[in-house]
Amino acid sequence: MTATRRAALLLALLFCAHGPAPSWSRAAAASTPQPPASGEASDLAAFIEASYTKYEHRISMRDGKRLHTAVYVPKDRSRSHAILLLRTPYGVAPYGVDRYRERLGPSERFAREGFVFAYQDVRGRFLSEGEFIEMTPHRAGKRGPAEVDESTDAWDTIEWLIDHVPNHNGRVGMWGISYPGFYTAAGMIDAHPALVAASPQAPIADLYMGDDCYHGGAFMLAANFDFFTRFAPHSGPTLPEDRRSFDYGTADGYEFFLELGALARADELHFHHQIPYWSELLEHTTYDEFWRSRAITPHLRRVAPAVLVVGGWYDAENLQGPLAVYASIEERNPGIANHLVMGPWSHGSWSQGPGDRLGHLTFGSATAELYREQIEFPFFHAHLYGDGKTDLPEAWMFETGTNRWRRHDSWPPAETRTRRLFLGPEGSLGFEPLASIGSGASGDAGFDEYTSDPARPVPFLPYTAVGMPDDYMTEDQRFAGRRPDVLVYETEPLEGDLAIAGPIGVELWVSTSGTDSDFVVKLIDAYPVDYPDPDPDDRTPMGGYRQLVRGEPFRAKFRESFTEPTPMTPGEPTRIVFSMPDVSHVFRRGHRVVVQVQSSWFPLVDRNPQTFTHIPQAAPEQFRAATQRVYRSPEMSSAIEIRVLESSM
Repeated sequence: MTATRRAALLLALLFCAHGPAPSWSRAAAASTPQPPASGEASDLAAFIEASYTKYEHRISMRDGKRLHTAVYVPKDRSRSHAILLLRTPYGVAPYGVDRYRERLGPSERFAREGFVFAYQDVRGRFLSEGEFIEMTPHRAGKRGPAEVDESTDAWDTIEWLIDHVPNHNGRVGMWGISYPGFYTAAGMIDAHPALVAASPQAPIADLYMGDDCYHGGAFMLAANFDFFTRFAPHSGPTLPEDRRSFDYGTADGYEFFLELGALARADELHFHHQIPYWSELLEHTTYDEFWRSRAITPHLRRVAPAVLVVGGWYDAENLQGPLAVYASIEERNPGIANHLVMGPWSHGSWSQGPGDRLGHLTFGSATAELYREQIEFPFFHAHLYGDGKTDLPEAWMFETGTNRWRRHDSWPPAETRTRRLFLGPEGSLGFEPLASIGSGASGDAGFDEYTSDPARPVPFLPYTAVGMPDDYMTEDQRFAGRRPDVLVYETEPLEGDLAIAGPIGVELWVSTSGTDSDFVVKLIDAYPVDYPDPDPDDRTPMGGYRQLVRGEPFRAKFRESFTEPTPMTPGEPTRIVFSMPDVSHVFRRGHRVVVQVQSSWFPLVDRNPQTFTHIPQAAPEQFRAATQRVYRSPEMSSAIEIRVLESSM
């Protein structure tokens, strides 16, 4: 699912003898050594060991289960300190009171400022008691002592910290990226009064509706397979030799998954029914109660803490999560401080590194450093140490294409106008609605067609790889446009900049000779052929580059409902409407807007056999080639709907 998760699971999780929790008097009795100079970034680990005392506790929840929590307390007792809490299923290594993390908090500046840091294994993970439940369902309403969820566990943890951590100032913040972002979002609901600031970053919000597992009803194969080979259930501490990477036996993920066939075979060949979460993914292919109960967005009401929601425009795993969490909080909690930040980042990459480039794209500045220094730290410092006043706008969004930050009073911005780009004849794309086709005189049939063959699906990468590279969302799409099973529509070179902000709507009129099909739509920025190369060390020429701006699959059997799929009628034109996640992008003057339409995106997305069936268990004979048509007549207009900033019109 997430690169951050995968990296965390590869940490050495060595277990030291875990005796009774040490008393807080240990820190008071310890002398306080002089920390290294703040400019010596390479000495951060030494600074942490010199400046903090580590404790390990089993904190009791209201139902009696105890959660392992590592707490790092500043040795400086000359002032009080705010508390920052992170709850995670990935382990709080290293374990043992004499073994310290090399980093504390969201960035180095937090450790040097002197916060208290608490890291907690959630239920059923590593040294915490209880049962681990994937995306724990939220319990709404009044609860009894045994009715627990991630909101109550956060409350109970904060209550214990407030009662036991010495020399704190009574204020607590939460943060986390990806899965820990979900725990942060859940902890904001009916929050403990001491929780005054929270930052869910790339949070999982709804695993089925556009997050890690399903997009438009289509299963995100490469990412989930890679994740669940590493995220096996377990109890107790895990040694490095017990956590090996999965051996694909090849560097070519395309061939690996093609040879796998139906996804149910993964259990037979590789997982051997030892990973229940994988089996659940393939069992629940519709938006049933299993998924609905795990969506956190409907429950984001009664949120009192100030919120900073963070995400990346190129987050291949949790792009939709921050947008959905922000929108839900905004709708259900009017008047609270609720900020949204979106930068040009892959999953979690804003937490380290400069953030000045991704793949072949350069952004002209150290965007991640700016975020950490001018957005994230000021937000927490203002609410945990100050009066809560900040200079943060409602939405601080990086605009790709122009490579600049923009401040908005709302998101999507109010100052936009909806416009439609119509798919036209001979691969054209334009803002003008199509004129009537005169009784065949033009020779135009009013549709374009291609053959989609599950035995030869369209790849999502122009090179071989296993898993899901973080930068695939920036990749040049010329390789796909050259295939006969990919339709390409493009505008003339733009006469001026075209700035778009917000979600992208898709309306397709399609038909298939099968009974089910996928339709993948990609919005692309085509650079002029004479575009200069900004990076002389990058061997990929940017002249003619076709940058993926946004792309999403949609599984046609869900066109009427994600809970009750219906087959397509062969040869019958059918309207499909769906949305792609938000963008903030400018197509520059001289560039072209390009749309590609295809019926596979492999192995990013699992193969649709193009037969109406339970896809994970499809028989080999059900995988059939199909003739796909995309209609573009006045009566059946296929179009892309964008929100254009008025300043660019």
